[in-house]
Amino acid sequence: MAANYWASTQHKYWQSSKQELAEKRKRLEDDDRTIVQQYPLPERRFLSIYFNQQIVKLGRRIQVRQQALATAQLYVRRFYTKIEIRQTNPYLVMATAVYLACKMEECPQHIRLVVSEARTFWPDFIPTDTSKLGECEFTLISEMNSQLIVHQPYRSLSDLQSTFSLAPDEVALAWSIINDHYLTDLPLLYPPHTVALTAAFLAVVLKPAQTNLHTAATSAVAVVSAVQAAANSVNSSGNGANSGSTPQTKVQELVTWLAESDVDMEAIIDCTQELISLYDVWDQYNEKVCKEQIARYVKARGIDR
Repeated sequence: MAANYWASTQHKYWQSSKQELAEKRKRLEDDDRTIVQQYPLPERRFLSIYFNQQIVKLGRRIQVRQQALATAQLYVRRFYTKIEIRQTNPYLVMATAVYLACKMEECPQHIRLVVSEARTFWPDFIPTDTSKLGECEFTLISEMNSQLIVHQPYRSLSDLQSTFSLAPDEVALAWSIINDHYLTDLPLLYPPHTVALTAAFLAVVLKPAQTNLHTAATSAVAVVSAVQAAANSVNSSGNGANSGSTPQTKVQELVTWLAESDVDMEAIIDCTQELISLYDVWDQYNEKVCKEQIARYVKARGIDR
C-alpha cells in the first residue's frame, strides 16, 4: 500500500481532468451507440444519487462502516469509466463493490451474507448463485487493474480538525459534505486533501447561518462568492488573522492558512461548484424513474441473472 497519496495508483492512474473523463465516457457510448439510443437512462447525476442510496441501504443492512461504503462508491464510479453501464447489471455491480470494498477496508463480509441481503432489496436482479458475485468481483478487479487502494478525504479532515479548531458541528457538516462528494466526479478529478479542505472551508463558511449545503443550494451564488472572496484574499495577501473562536475569525484563519500553504484555490472553487450543482438538481431526482429505466434494459438484455 502506498502511504503517500502522490505515490499511489490512485494519483497515477485514477485522477483525470474533466475533459479526459468526458472523452472516456463518450468513447464508451460511441462504441455502444445502438444500445445507448435504444435504452435511454437518466442524467448521470441522478444515477449517481440512485447508486449512492442503494449502496448505503445495503451497507446499513450489513452494518458496513462509512469508509468502506465510500470505497464501494468509488469502485462503481471507476468501473463505469471502463465499461458502459448498459453492458452490466448495476445491482450486481453495486453488491460486488460493497463486498470487495469491505475486504479492502478490513471489515470483510461473507459472500453469502452479501448476496442474501442484496436479494432482500433487489430480488429480481441478484442471482442466488454466489459464484455470479464472485465472477463480477473478478471483472471489477480486472477492469481496475488490481489498483484497489483508495485514499479518502476523511483522514485529511481529521488532521484539519485540530489545525483549524473545528467545532463538532463543523466537523459533522464537513463529514457530510465529503460523503456527498462521492455522488460527483470529484474523486476522479482532485486529490483527497483538496476535497477535505473544501469540506472544511464550506463547513466554516456556512456555520454562521446554521445551515448545510443541501439547504444552501438556493443561495449557491452566495456560497461560491464566499469561496471566491477567500480565493481573492489568498491571492492578494498572506497576512495573518487574529486568533479567536468566532466563526468569522475562523474563516480568516483558514484563509491565512490557505495562503501560506499554496493551496490551489481554483480547485477548491471548482469542488464547491460541483457540490452545489449536485444539490441544485437533487430536488429534481426521481428514484422511480431511475429504477424503471435501469430495470428496462437489464430485463430486456437478459443480464439480470
